[in-house]
Amino acid sequence: MAEGNGGGDPGSQIDGERTEDYQKLINYGLNEKVAAKLDEIYKQGKLRHEDLDERALDALKEFPVEGAVTVLKQFLESNLEHVSNKSAYLCGVMKTYRQRKQYNTDSMAVNPGKGPNEENLKAILDRSGYTLDVTTGQRKYGGPPPHWEGPPPGPGCEVFCGKIPKELYEDELIPLFEKCGEIWDLRLMMDPMTGQNRGYAFITFTTRSAANEAVRQLNEYEIQRGKKLGVTISYNNHRLFVGNIPKNRERHELYEEFAKHAPGLVEVIIYSSPDDKKKNRGFCFLEYESHKAASLAKRRLSSGRFKVWGCEIIVDWADPQEEPDEDTMSKVKVLYVRNLTQMTTEEMLKEKFDEFGKVERVKKIKDYAFVHFEERDEAVKAMDALQGKDLGGASMEISLAKPPSDKKKKEEVLRNREKRLMQMLAQRGDEGLWYLDDVRMPVPPAMLRGGRGGGRGGGRSDYGKWWNYYNYYWGPRPQKNTGYNYYWNNYSWYY
Repeated sequence: MAEGNGGGDPGSQIDGERTEDYQKLINYGLNEKVAAKLDEIYKQGKLRHEDLDERALDALKEFPVEGAVTVLKQFLESNLEHVSNKSAYLCGVMKTYRQRKQYNTDSMAVNPGKGPNEENLKAILDRSGYTLDVTTGQRKYGGPPPHWEGPPPGPGCEVFCGKIPKELYEDELIPLFEKCGEIWDLRLMMDPMTGQNRGYAFITFTTRSAANEAVRQLNEYEIQRGKKLGVTISYNNHRLFVGNIPKNRERHELYEEFAKHAPGLVEVIIYSSPDDKKKNRGFCFLEYESHKAASLAKRRLSSGRFKVWGCEIIVDWADPQEEPDEDTMSKVKVLYVRNLTQMTTEEMLKEKFDEFGKVERVKKIKDYAFVHFEERDEAVKAMDALQGKDLGGASMEISLAKPPSDKKKKEEVLRNREKRLMQMLAQRGDEGLWYLDDVRMPVPPAMLRGGRGGGRGGGRSDYGKWWNYYNYYWGPRPQKNTGYNYYWNNYSWYY
């Protein structure tokens, strides 16, 4: 490659003794300057030749010479005490270097600050017996605890901690969260571009009660003067939203296509067009077996190099909706009804559901609707009786509607999605993605659609969409034919 470092000048002389691994690097195809710098790291004991896998060596071989030397110098100066996979860490440093060059920032402009208090951190590790694993993207404490037997903690045991001061590290977070219960692991997310934390972390507890206690005790906790943490229950996301797929493709075709590019795909969820049931709406949801599998798929599919039948796709997380507690769901008197045809009217729905009790109002939006009952028992009776029944030429799928969540949280989700999409567009060089139709379809429930969940309180539906539809709309719609307009049309309604 033109930008690779090649074999270097065979006539050049490098001063100093070399280890026996130096010639291995030369034989592998590394430039002499790069091999010499790497050999220097070997001699200082910060890295062994056996620590580097082919991926790291290939990346160094293809790197521009000066860039590779700069990366190795930064690697040599790094604190590698808690880095278990040094080969992956080196690849992370190379990736960060490329990103800085892309954004025309100083390739060495990393100011990680003072870092954690190593004495306090060592005391925590000695006391707990946990390990600390550091990569360029995160600092992970624990997982699992030394005495742990059995499977990892289930859903509801993890909390998200936001608004963390950028100069804070795990040596201050661990003692704080330990007060709420036994920690399974703590992951402080790092920004390799700045060397500081990203302002948030994930803490998994061994029990759900400990996670709930952390939310109760530490949400709005003032960790520094004027700086309060934001702590909430976190749910691992297994689902991706994919936009701009061909509308004439069926579910099995999409499954075969996406399964080729990332492992762990479990299901493809599509919605039919209200006007033509043979066509999808130009987007789908990909459900993976784990968050790790979904994360890998997102990285691969959003690289900008992947197209679906010639269409450039947009990939983002399908943000999981928060689960209301049983007490809240026990008061719900609204049904969510989907899979409705265009000919089905609000009057037809009211007439059908009126057979089971007094219906206060009905609101139909495209191919789904919300039916408001005066009494909850009547709503449940109607759901049980009409589940799967035909109306207007299609079988209805019915569940209890989920009450609206906090508006501020919705606004924060909206801002985060906007930021992610704008970054994605900037990286691709897109000035505007205007070619998708207005989707405005809620995120599909994680549970079997049409079911009501345990205790008539666990069903997930799209009442948040209804709540947004009735006057909780903030800000004007952007102008047409802009990247922001694409974002608004296709992301802002995913609640």
